[in-house]
Amino acid sequence: MKLNTRYMTRNDCYKAGRKITPKGIMIHSTATPGVMAADWFSRWNKSYQAGEINRQVCVHAFVDDNEVWQYLPWDHRGWHAGGTANNTHIGIEICEPAGFSYSGGSNMIGYDISKNEAYFRKAWQNIVEVCVMLCQRYGLTERDIICHSEGNRRGIASNHGDVMHWFPKHRESTESFRAAVRAALKNSSEPPETSATLKVGDVVEVKATSNAYYPGGAAIPDWVKTDCYHKVTQVISNGKPVVKGGKTCVLLGKKVDKKNGNESAGILTWVEKDVLKVIKTSSSKIENFSDSQKYYRVQVGVFSKKANAEVILKKLKAAGFEGYIKFE
Repeated sequence: MKLNTRYMTRNDCYKAGRKITPKGIMIHSTATPGVMAADWFSRWNKSYQAGEINRQVCVHAFVDDNEVWQYLPWDHRGWHAGGTANNTHIGIEICEPAGFSYSGGSNMIGYDISKNEAYFRKAWQNIVEVCVMLCQRYGLTERDIICHSEGNRRGIASNHGDVMHWFPKHRESTESFRAAVRAALKNSSEPPETSATLKVGDVVEVKATSNAYYPGGAAIPDWVKTDCYHKVTQVISNGKPVVKGGKTCVLLGKKVDKKNGNESAGILTWVEKDVLKVIKTSSSKIENFSDSQKYYRVQVGVFSKKANAEVILKKLKAAGFEGYIKFE
């Protein structure tokens, strides 16, 4: 599975900025033959309010036989279900192959099953892998996956037939899809993404082939990759890994001179683990700092009401920084 991330920042759904705690995954299919995952960005990265598009719609990701394109953060409220499932479910569209048309709603005219079997199997495998990743990340199981038509029967989605107008042509169903996800979850040799392999104090190098700090993040300047190493400052926030652009990140604080190892102020940026190469691991021993060791702390504000201080602390932790409230 090749996961690409590019958020539809012009879409009114993205601009709404509403968040959800994912409780399930809803599978759709596009009913637009031949339009692949990467093509939907130019189609939907537009504003209905500005008159650029005639639909108010946005999903989290599109899947085809070659790749996956994520267009909304996974915990962003999407506009895909046409019902209350928008408040609870991540929406994913499977792209349909070219060479046929629709008539009378969900009736696929001229669909060649044998010709499209290879495409279907590759797309099927990709969306299974996406669902496995999301189940691991959000503590879900295959039982939390439904298709659009099932959502309609439950009263939480609009009246659409997908994916059961298509899957049976290839001897599959939503139930068999859940079984495939269940088997993949059981047999997965890779645990959910965590920051266990990188520890505070590890010295790392940013790979020369890396372009962005994390999917959808800022571009990495050349000097960050060539002039110095970096020290890992933080691996979790508020008790759990920090995920940006769908990738687990660590905070890089000080930069380390490649020649003499001297440390100085660094980029202080959250960076995807996969773009980092470990140069030196931290010692497992606790260092005994001398009495002369000095530390610097940043005070965010002074508040007369504790509730106001707690609001700011919550925002800090949401941004990935540790903090505390001190009463004087």
